[in-house]
Amino acid sequence: MNSFKKIALGLVAAMTLGTLVATPASAAVMTVAVTLDGTANTTASAIATPAALPVPADNTVDAADALKFVATVDTGTSVTVTTTNATIVSALHTAAAPVSATSGSSSLTIATGTGTTATFYVYTKTTAIGTVVISNQGTTLTYYVQGTAGKINTLSLSAADAGTTSSVVTATVTATDVFGNKVSGKGLTALVVGGTLDTTTATTGSTLTNFGQADFKVTLPTTGSSTLVVSVTNAADVASVVTGFNTVTSSVVKTITVRDLLGELAAQKAIADAAVAAKAVADKALADALAKAAADAAAAKVAADAAVKAEADKAAAAAKVAADALAAKDAQIAKLTADNAAAVAKMKKAFNDLAKKWNAKNPKAKVALVK
Repeated sequence: MNSFKKIALGLVAAMTLGTLVATPASAAVMTVAVTLDGTANTTASAIATPAALPVPADNTVDAADALKFVATVDTGTSVTVTTTNATIVSALHTAAAPVSATSGSSSLTIATGTGTTATFYVYTKTTAIGTVVISNQGTTLTYYVQGTAGKINTLSLSAADAGTTSSVVTATVTATDVFGNKVSGKGLTALVVGGTLDTTTATTGSTLTNFGQADFKVTLPTTGSSTLVVSVTNAADVASVVTGFNTVTSSVVKTITVRDLLGELAAQKAIADAAVAAKAVADKALADALAKAAADAAAAKVAADAAVKAEADKAAAAAKVAADALAAKDAQIAKLTADNAAAVAKMKKAFNDLAKKWNAKNPKAKVALVK
């Protein structure tokens, strides 16, 4: 047993020595330098202090809005990069080699070859926090980035299409940049034709509940409609027109119709009354049709019953005639039979009377009586 343990320990020691020998003595832990437009960034490795990057609102990815990473590693190794809510590019924009807001990918592998550094850039189009994960030879470093919204590219307005007489309708205006990020702290100016406003100016909010939004309350007139127009107050807050991006919308219009509830109610009542009247007519027509059908059926039954009775009466009369004829014939036969019997009896009586007289006179030559 002891010999077996010694052999096992020897094998473990040999394997350990082999592992140690396989690792180059010159292996270096990856280091990464992070800069933005030439200025070093030392906070991006903490999620609480992500690197703030302007979104590429001009549709070019340049030094001002891309975080530069330089990873120093061993010669002949590769650096792997993956991102969320961010995009990797291997170079910045130049006139000869454009890099736009649609360039790059979320993963990249860079082989250093004979060099010791891997350089790449990361930009973002969203104000959500993004991650940059860099790996080399078992070392993994994570950095965080967060975009800052560009100027207002789109205003949108949400409000009810209609309201009751003199009611107050809230219109919510939302300001977003070209990438759909909400833009806070920007002034808006409103005017209304028909009705009144609670305020003619507002600032897009910066809290969780109203970020990038502002509300205007419109008091509707008694009739007609209100047309609300909202615009960005300062032209400097509006994005420039950029080739490849959607059209800039710096003002919005919304028409809110005043609803006449009494009129609508009266119209609905008229419709309901007409429907009730139409139903009554239809019900009467149906009832009349059913009554006629019932009467026709009853008449048909009476006619059928009468026809059946007539046939029955006819058959009964014929049967009576036949019965009477049979009875008369039977009576005639009975009479004939009776008459015949009477005649025979009379003849027998006459014969017997004569026979008796004969027998009295001729006792030796008597004649038998007929029974």
